[in-house]
Amino acid sequence: MSNSQFPVLGAGVGLRRALMGPLSSVSTEQVDFMEVAPENWINVGGRFGKQFRAYTERFPFNCHGLSLSIGSPAPLDFDLLGQIKQFINEHQIRCYSEHLSYCSDTAHLYDLMPIPFTEEAVRYTADRIRQVQDFLGQRIAMENVSYYGAPQQEMTEIDFINAVIEQADCDFLLDVNNIYVNSINHRYDAEQFLGGLPGDRIAYVHMAGHYQEAEDLLVDTHGADVIDPVWQLLGKAYALFGVMPTLLERDFNFPPVHELMAEVAQIKVLQADYAVISPTLGEPAEVARAQHVS
Repeated sequence: MSNSQFPVLGAGVGLRRALMGPLSSVSTEQVDFMEVAPENWINVGGRFGKQFRAYTERFPFNCHGLSLSIGSPAPLDFDLLGQIKQFINEHQIRCYSEHLSYCSDTAHLYDLMPIPFTEEAVRYTADRIRQVQDFLGQRIAMENVSYYGAPQQEMTEIDFINAVIEQADCDFLLDVNNIYVNSINHRYDAEQFLGGLPGDRIAYVHMAGHYQEAEDLLVDTHGADVIDPVWQLLGKAYALFGVMPTLLERDFNFPPVHELMAEVAQIKVLQADYAVISPTLGEPAEVARAQHVS
């Protein structure tokens, strides 16, 4: 996926209801794009609806869903998908993404549960993604998720992700913090895992903070600052795949806006550092730089 094919460019931030007022003063030079969960804004009118419209008229937007529950045994919710399709059209949303997980059966679980890493689950999940894409009339991006158990594991996480993305013929949302969290909790090499992901299908990137429950247990909370090892892993992602649009997620425990913008600015610094040239996605930036210099 070349720069011209990315749905957005630059560095972005997630727009949450509590940030509607604080972020109203940020400029398009500070933030290149924003993202919302469509479920939180569908059919919202009145004062909040007007405020949200003001944001979508100023900034490019992606939306990151919460309730698709792509791996659920329950039927797909086409009523919700119809509302999401209308929301995408109404606000000119650039990209719709969701989690490679499930969150419902007969009712919503209000948590992201891991899909079993099995061949049967690959086929089932990929088929449901294709149905969603056919219904929406566009490609969607699926995100690698954090998980704390791996039930019925017959294949590795990396093989499962690659198989689903390939069979579904969809895009990929790269969550760098989730890789780091999982690498600690499940004891694997984060950089090696990163290198095995489908870089040519990445639509954009998520960055976030987490909570350290114990030395060997991290919890993906989106409620803290991004830590240095996660920043370093983002740099590795740019080195592997080229500079990609990257969004900062913060869901609660919000700092002052200038601190939030400092993290967005840190994304921009990293992007500038790795934008010596623009390697084609899949060609390591170090190799491209060497060729450029020679």
